[in-house]
Amino acid sequence: MTDSWANTSIAGVDLHLELRGSGLRSGLMDALRDAIRTGRLAPGTRLPSSRSLAADLGIARNTVADAYAELVAEGWLTARQGSGTRVARRAEPRRAAPAAPRARPVRRGPAYSLMPGTPDLAAFPRAQWLTAARRALTAAPHEAFGYGDPRGRIELRTVLADYLARARGVYADPGRIVVCSGFVHGLSLLGKVLAARRVRAVATESYGLDEHRRLLTAAGLRIPALALDARGTRTEDLAGLSAPAGARGVGAVLLTPAHQFPTGVALHPDRRAAAVDWARGTGGLILEDDYDGEFRYDRQPVGALQGLDPERVVYLGTASKSLAPGLRLGWLVLPGELAGEVVAAKGEVGWASSALDQLTLAEFIASGAYDRHVRSSRLRYRRRRDQLVRALADRAPGISVSGIAAGLHAVLELPPGSERSVIEAAAWQGLAVEGLSRFVHPSTSPGRDALVVGYATPPDSAWTGALDALCRVLP
Repeated sequence: MTDSWANTSIAGVDLHLELRGSGLRSGLMDALRDAIRTGRLAPGTRLPSSRSLAADLGIARNTVADAYAELVAEGWLTARQGSGTRVARRAEPRRAAPAAPRARPVRRGPAYSLMPGTPDLAAFPRAQWLTAARRALTAAPHEAFGYGDPRGRIELRTVLADYLARARGVYADPGRIVVCSGFVHGLSLLGKVLAARRVRAVATESYGLDEHRRLLTAAGLRIPALALDARGTRTEDLAGLSAPAGARGVGAVLLTPAHQFPTGVALHPDRRAAAVDWARGTGGLILEDDYDGEFRYDRQPVGALQGLDPERVVYLGTASKSLAPGLRLGWLVLPGELAGEVVAAKGEVGWASSALDQLTLAEFIASGAYDRHVRSSRLRYRRRRDQLVRALADRAPGISVSGIAAGLHAVLELPPGSERSVIEAAAWQGLAVEGLSRFVHPSTSPGRDALVVGYATPPDSAWTGALDALCRVLP
């Protein structure tokens, strides 16, 4: 037969039935089965009488009656005196079970992490930050929610100028401060400006972060290395790098003078002076990364290098170590001649920190909550460093800690040739640690085997377990 179809009303709902097959009876049965199987005819639904359905479909009544009888026999329908013909309750449509997702190997993260570069995120002062946010939001002018000044909110730049002057010895006028989205953002802006000034190279320390070197390289700048020793970076070598016989075109140097990352030494006063003398004599710039300068445990923190010559030093600071990197808040304190160029570069890039977060940090600092948090963190991290040193003396006496008592990480000296095996053993213990060789400049040969241990990273609940796991894997 030719396929045919019709609409019929069942239980007040229009139902489309397609009659396919070699005969009307079998076609009707197939159509009804399909309607029941797919759920278009729900269990308990009363079907039209054979007379009504036959009239709707334009077929003989006996054909419908025979189809009903066959479907009752098969269990698709039920027929009772006075109740009519209904879809059987047991004939609920079967839905294919969803295919089970293919099992993937579960990668379990380390049970403990002593990776450097992160504070204890569990210690973020949520309640105090929320209080500051409420105050800031209440007092915020309407224009604060616009695009705003590319230098950042004046409220934050004003309190930063005061805080940096008293806490870090930085000469900071609000007009010379540019708020950015962290150190990486600030360094990328400086790289762009330096390249536009036809600077060809920025000297970097022989140990540092790959990401920072990549940013400078991406700006078209070469990155010759300055050697390190127990007195910090050999800034006296800058004169040789600038001489015709050296790597010509060095117009800036990137330093971590308060606490060299990752070796942990402080820049000796003679070398601080040598860096400033080089900058004055050549017109070069010093990019000072003061990433954890507020955390010194054996004495008062050394003042920032910027205070020696604000016109030759660019100061870069962030809230990433003191509060949390997720805030994405940092700042540049710029020489007067550079401020406009950096502001222009930032405007072109279009990156900006949230105005509300800037206002919140301004309130957080102005209220004294920031100072209290830094003091509390300083005490907590000092205790952890002391516990680390004592545990090593008791359980791994052959391992010494180098560098000054400062910051959020310590360098553990290892026997020659053991760095890789210790890291692998730590992984088996569920402990994530980093080796010193990870931070070496591409042009520098690794000098010694060591671990860079971020003792600030674990929350308090995990600190003891992380320390135990570390001591178990040390030779």
